Amino acid sequence: MTSLSAWENFYVIVGSSAGALIGLQFVVLTLIASRPVGAGTAQAGHAFATPTIVHFGATLLLAGILTAPWQEAAPAAVLWGLLGTSGIIYSAVVVRRMRKQGAYQPVFEDWLFHVLLPLAAYTTLAVAAFAAGSHLREALFGIGAAALLLLFVGIHNAWDAVTYHVFVSKPKIKTNL
Repeated sequence: MTSLSAWENFYVIVGSSAGALIGLQFVVLTLIASRPVGAGTAQAGHAFATPTIVHFGATLLLAGILTAPWQEAAPAAVLWGLLGTSGIIYSAVVVRRMRKQGAYQPVFEDWLFHVLLPLAAYTTLAVAAFAAGSHLREALFGIGAAALLLLFVGIHNAWDAVTYHVFVSKPKIKTNL
């Protein structure tokens, strides 16, 4: 299908980036795994670290959906619509987890990058699925924007988590003087 095939290079780049960042995230988590675990750290991980992997995974899945050799756009639209709807539901789960955890008090930037921007991206996917039948070109640009938004949200959140662990939650080194 010509409309989807025109986006193939875009999704090869975006999907490859998401896949590489998933691997990098696992490396970082492995490196900080030896740190002492404080009270509520697991809940904070579910609220702040897991969504990063989910957004990278959603971006990778979206790239796979849009580079598959579809004969028409309708099956792809159903799949990206399901991904968008699942992401909207997952955003509600993230809100619940952020409120439930007690290890860290979220600030506006956390709500923006962990809830509002991902919710906007997933909502765009869901809306684009409905628009694809009559406005495919515009829907594909919306999906591209949603994919980039999820990728950049994931990059921001991964960087934010690393800097938090390196500069804020640094373990105290005991010295014997």
